[in-house]
Amino acid sequence: MVNMTNQEYRKYVALRCPPSPLGRDMFRAFVSGGLICALGQGILTLWGLAGLEEESAAGATSVTLIFLGVLLTGLGVYDRLAKFCGAGTLVPITGFANSIASPALEFKSEGLVAGMAAKMFVIAGPVLVYGLSASVIYGLVLVLLGSFG
Repeated sequence: MVNMTNQEYRKYVALRCPPSPLGRDMFRAFVSGGLICALGQGILTLWGLAGLEEESAAGATSVTLIFLGVLLTGLGVYDRLAKFCGAGTLVPITGFANSIASPALEFKSEGLVAGMAAKMFVIAGPVLVYGLSASVIYGLVLVLLGSFG
């Protein structure tokens, strides 16, 4: 192991790491995230035109976007899209679907229970735990405030 001072190490890293194209990355994330959201709006409109009421159309849109996210993950398209688009593909519902489907596909060779079922919530698990916990606390606060008012 080579002994370097902090300053020498910074110089070494600066030589080895290319500068990050921040402007390009932000533009790609903005455009791709916007396109996913526009797709969601288009799907919502189509469900409305199919005769669903607004609340039902919103639910059907969520299910459709989750299905598309998982399908594209299974086909290997979502990962390639994420490499090009960056953070724009983290739009909540499709990114969340991808975060559940990816580990499930990766560990399916280890079996349904020990592999796929156990690993599919590795990334999404903390989101679910904290999301559900926050909703329970929020509900309790509303109940308590409602009983005093």
